[in-house]
Amino acid sequence: MIQDIERGTTVTFPDGTSRGSSTVVAAFPAGTRTGVVTDVTPFHPVDHTWPDHPADHGTVTVDGRRHEIVDCVIGAVEDGTDTVLLGRDIPVRRGAAGWHWLVVHLVDGPFPHRDGAGADLVVDGRRRAALSAGHTGCELVTLAINEAFAGRWRKEVPVDVLGNPDFDGQAITTSAIVPGGSVDTYRLGKSLRKKGFGTDGLAAALPEAAAAVTARLTGWVAEDARVWVDAPEPGLTDRRSWCCALGQGEVRVACGGTHVTSTGRLGAVAVTLDLSDDGTTLVARTTVSPAG
Repeated sequence: MIQDIERGTTVTFPDGTSRGSSTVVAAFPAGTRTGVVTDVTPFHPVDHTWPDHPADHGTVTVDGRRHEIVDCVIGAVEDGTDTVLLGRDIPVRRGAAGWHWLVVHLVDGPFPHRDGAGADLVVDGRRRAALSAGHTGCELVTLAINEAFAGRWRKEVPVDVLGNPDFDGQAITTSAIVPGGSVDTYRLGKSLRKKGFGTDGLAAALPEAAAAVTARLTGWVAEDARVWVDAPEPGLTDRRSWCCALGQGEVRVACGGTHVTSTGRLGAVAVTLDLSDDGTTLVARTTVSPAG
């Protein structure tokens, strides 16, 4: 039945949906667990290409029996085959042509239900809310860091959606969303310096930069600006954008994660910036304390 889903799994999480009814498409062994595929799901899976946003957890109930979903990953099936590859075993980038793209819910133990059975899916709301707040905070902090470092560029580089030199886009190496925050790591090596980024005096300037970033985020939180995910199409691999109606203008950034509905939902925010001893790595840690 997997090959019958021509567009892959339909996802409803972009609009904030956290529960829904669906149909079981397939269940199969996935290491020590069982992978369960439904035709529609509210669950956000971790992305094998850029695994910054952890998966939703929750439950799936079939024939009156509830199963805990302990992880959720992207699966891919090449045209003409029935083998589902998971996560890092997928040899192509998400959305590559010639593949069916699926959300695979992982449960412990057997899943003794027939294909075609009805399924009720419920996301763990507390975990979803904490990760959504962390991701919205992460999107905002990258813009604030770009602004704080704007004066360090000696050459022209691409700018972000607010018109500042895109330090984040040029230097980011890893990003990790955590419940109530994020950790972003930047490389300040020779290649970045050749692009025109000045690192002289950076260590001494970091406390002031961190304070400026935190102040900018606090101001955006006070705006209580609307936040939403623009998802023109419902497929798992269809392009989605994170949008925020800041006073400086509407921000729109490609993003596949989940988010809060307004900046005011982030509550208190704080940002720290730490430089490695050799000066080649900068780590930005963002924490938010969601309101309500």
